[in-house]
Amino acid sequence: CETCSKEEAKYRCPRCMKYSCSLLCVKKHKLALSCNGVRDKTAFVSVNEFTDLNLLSDYRFLEDVGRTADAAARHLAVHSSTTRRLLFSLRNKAQKCNIDLRTLPVGFTKRRENSTTFNSTENKFYWHLKLVFPHCHAEYTLKRVPDDKTLADILKPYIDPVESDPVVCQRLKIYTASPHSDVRILMKIENRRQNSVRYNELDASRSLLDNLKGKVIIEYPTLFVVLKTLKNDMVVLGQDASEPAESSDSESSSLSSMEEGEIRDSS
Repeated sequence: CETCSKEEAKYRCPRCMKYSCSLLCVKKHKLALSCNGVRDKTAFVSVNEFTDLNLLSDYRFLEDVGRTADAAARHLAVHSSTTRRLLFSLRNKAQKCNIDLRTLPVGFTKRRENSTTFNSTENKFYWHLKLVFPHCHAEYTLKRVPDDKTLADILKPYIDPVESDPVVCQRLKIYTASPHSDVRILMKIENRRQNSVRYNELDASRSLLDNLKGKVIIEYPTLFVVLKTLKNDMVVLGQDASEPAESSDSESSSLSSMEEGEIRDSS
């Protein structure tokens, strides 16, 4: 058992593959790792390990996606001209800022969550933003984040030992105890193959808008905060020069086939 290290393991978590000996240890591991125990249906499986069970799982997953897409297409909001105009305006404003903002069809979780708006009077975006702290298995959602705010200021309430909330500080103590020079802010590069995930490293001293320029954003930005001194599996673009940053022609053509720039969530 990887939780108590005393009894013989009887169960294995479908999500994180941790071994447990009892229901109590299962609950403890879920609480400690913020694990929901649900198998990741989109996890990468190599050809050598691919079995009939994986094939059946993929088939059922595609059926679920088909049902979700069909339900979304029947939703009245899909045919709302007002909604379409607002989304078109939002994407157009982002394009003028050199940001490739893409929206998902109605019914997708990120589409429902997104609260990003553009204030025409201030000529400013107020972003819906998600912060992920992988080393602590924690994530936080921020709303109405002004685009002229620096990433360092955005992170202060979370990792600054003085300005952060005591509860948050305790949960993210690995970060608050580390020097600011060890903190890296990464953002996933969209439209890459599942087995070729890469990240851009952002500049904490620059504004959110400056960091998003020239990048593809699906609904809203998700920032991953990692520490240089701790191991992680995130490969930053430039560390692997064997692969280009842009997606292939076949990937681009499949994306462009979606109506009005709406694409499926690549994650």
